[in-house]
Amino acid sequence: MNAYWELTKSSFRRHSTYRLAAVSGAFTNSVFGLIRASLLLSAISTAGGSIGGYSAVEAATYVWLGQALLTPLGLFGSAEIAERVKSGDIAVDLTRSVNLTASYWAQDLGRAAFDVLPRGLPPLVIGAIVTGLSLPTTAGPYALGFISIIAAMTLNFLGFFIINLLAFWVVEIRGYWMLYLVLMNLLSGFLVPVSWFPQWMLDFARATPFPSMLQTPVDILAGRTDVVESLALVGTQLLWLAVLLTGAHLMVRFGSRKLVVQGG
Repeated sequence: MNAYWELTKSSFRRHSTYRLAAVSGAFTNSVFGLIRASLLLSAISTAGGSIGGYSAVEAATYVWLGQALLTPLGLFGSAEIAERVKSGDIAVDLTRSVNLTASYWAQDLGRAAFDVLPRGLPPLVIGAIVTGLSLPTTAGPYALGFISIIAAMTLNFLGFFIINLLAFWVVEIRGYWMLYLVLMNLLSGFLVPVSWFPQWMLDFARATPFPSMLQTPVDILAGRTDVVESLALVGTQLLWLAVLLTGAHLMVRFGSRKLVVQGG
């Protein structure tokens, strides 16, 4: 465990050196938050004050919480592992005395821990000033929300980790990467709340892990679910964690046997 803790701390320190990038990222998140909030508020106003159970201030809260969690949850991922497979450097990772999946997760956790304040807090402050926020006044949603955030961050990590591991079998993963991003952005609730989908699309989204990657922590933190519903949503996240973790484990196991160095 000490090795993973050291990996987490070193990742935190590494990302904390890029302070200008953190500031610019927070600015970009805030600008896009203003754009998204204006579009959703315009749609709600046109619809007569409510869409899919969201009032204007609730929709604004959904936008700003999503923008605040966007970077900490790692919704855009990294192709570092695929590049290491192509170069052959992944062979070094596989010979280390730590689990490949756990070691990269620990590094991603360190990144997320740093991103929470410099990239997550500014959009919330701007949202509170510009549109107002509808947040719970009790501690329960925040406690469950913290657990949900950790689960969502891990789900996002595992999703991109699995896409990266396709490099064991294919030379180029960009097509799979773009397809995954499109599906994840749409079905996770990043573009619009999942409850706004038509019924057939809502049922399809709920049959995937994507809502657990963003919509779930946003709903819990916004207080849109009671304790029972929140526990059920966290349970769904944990179920998908087991599924994706099993998939990642099998891909590492069989991929390492099939390792072919591409271009080196």
